[in-house]
This record gives sequence, C-alpha cells and structure tokens, in this order.
Amino acid sequence: MSDAQAKPRIITLKGRKVVGGKAAAEALVTTQTISGWGGINEREGSVIELRHELNGVSFAGKVLVFPGAKGSSGWSAFFHMCRLNDVAPAAMIFTRMTTKIALGAVVTRVPAITDLDGDVFDLIETGDFVEVDADAGVVTITKA
Repeated sequence: MSDAQAKPRIITLKGRKVVGGKAAAEALVTTQTISGWGGINEREGSVIELRHELNGVSFAGKVLVFPGAKGSSGWSAFFHMCRLNDVAPAAMIFTRMTTKIALGAVVTRVPAITDLDGDVFDLIETGDFVEVDADAGVVTITKA
C-alpha cells in the first residue's frame, strides 16, 4: 500500500464532559496554561501573552488543547467575549479542572472535556483533526 493509500491513524479517548456538545476542527496544542485576563485578544481570538509559546497564534475555530487557566477570575469574561465576537475555540480539551476553567468553559459555550484516559500532550499534536463529542465523553483524533 502506498503512502497516499495508507489509512490515517485514529485514536479514541474517553473523558468527562464539562460542557456538552460536538465539534470537529484542527487541534491547537500548548502545554502552558493560558491567562484570560490580559493573555488573550478577545477581538481576534489569539494568545497575546509575551512569554507564551502560542504568542500571536489564533485559537479561533480550533480545538484548544491546554492544561487550563491561570490568573484571575477575569479569565471567563475574556473567553465569553471571544464567543460574542465569534472568535472562540471550536472546543476545549484541558487537563486541570479548576473553578476558573469550568466557569470559562461554561460561558464560552463550546464543547469542553477533561480527565481523558490518555495523555493528550503525547497523543494530540497541533494540526491533528480532532472530534469532540463531550455529551458522550469521547475525543477522536485523526493524526495529521
């Protein structure tokens, strides 16, 4: 079988729903927490933290894979503004559940999932196609 005919590698993970719904999009992965208050541009849907590995990168319409939130409770307000400005992530996958990230996920109103049964930072890479079915607690990764 040639490379062009090779089947894509698909990985399925189970996790816990935070906000229900389904979404499918390209993954954007960071191992760094994101500061909502002053760390994102809510008009463009991008990370603007100067020392962040995603500085200048847009998360709009992508499945954002990250450890969680840092900073103040303003995190949720800024991600809520992303939703209102139509630049929110398509879905969120995070590894550390806190009240900050839970509230942010709820007000952003995108499918969100946590507590997956595999290491998302080993299994998902930026550019992979990721389907999130938070209602079923399932994440399906199609490797890029």
